[in-house]
Amino acid sequence: MIKIPFDAIGFDLDGTLLDTFRDLGAAVNHALRLGGFAEVPVETSKDLIGGGAKIMLARAIEAQGGLPEDEFKRLYKAMLGYYEANNAVHTVPYPGVREALAELASQGVRMAVVTNKFEAFARAVLTQLDLIDAFETVIGGDSLGKGEDGQFLAKPHPAPLLKAREATEAGRFVFVGDSSYDVRAARAAGVPVVAAAYGYCDLPAHDLGADAEIDSFDALIPALAGLSRAV
Repeated sequence: MIKIPFDAIGFDLDGTLLDTFRDLGAAVNHALRLGGFAEVPVETSKDLIGGGAKIMLARAIEAQGGLPEDEFKRLYKAMLGYYEANNAVHTVPYPGVREALAELASQGVRMAVVTNKFEAFARAVLTQLDLIDAFETVIGGDSLGKGEDGQFLAKPHPAPLLKAREATEAGRFVFVGDSSYDVRAARAAGVPVVAAAYGYCDLPAHDLGADAEIDSFDALIPALAGLSRAV
């Protein structure tokens, strides 16, 4: 057994713990159909993920000419409604996730989810997949409210990671994610970060600037052991 050198671990959700792009893509296409736009191939919806559902839909619409703000808000609301009702149709944990979470728990490692997905959606998906009990807390993109600029305190802002570290009462805390939002948040929070190269990376994984990189979830625990010697 490999000893885990961290007290707690924070995980991104989409593209890190769960393969969610099919359900997210279906929600985007629902909104695009309502707006009279061409649907995007579901496989390419991976390229739109990062930063939350609003940014995901905005990227798809901007690629087709854009919309006035009020019309965009209508489609965004429709997208959220569709996703709320259909958020675990095709979504599955990545291979090795259940086994690794069980091993981490057996060693007393406390775990949290930090995602830019709305907290209610994240909890709903994790509950449906019977994973919710693995985590001390779930922090979504809307969990901490908005900052002085009127924007949600979500990644790449460090506040969600700092909150997760506080909630897990961690001395040594590490974060695992698949995007530049995750790495930037970890850097701002002053915690080491592992890049999930198998996920929906918005940059080549080796360009994200993480402290370690894994090609599958099975590689996480060995990577954490190695990371403790490098940071």
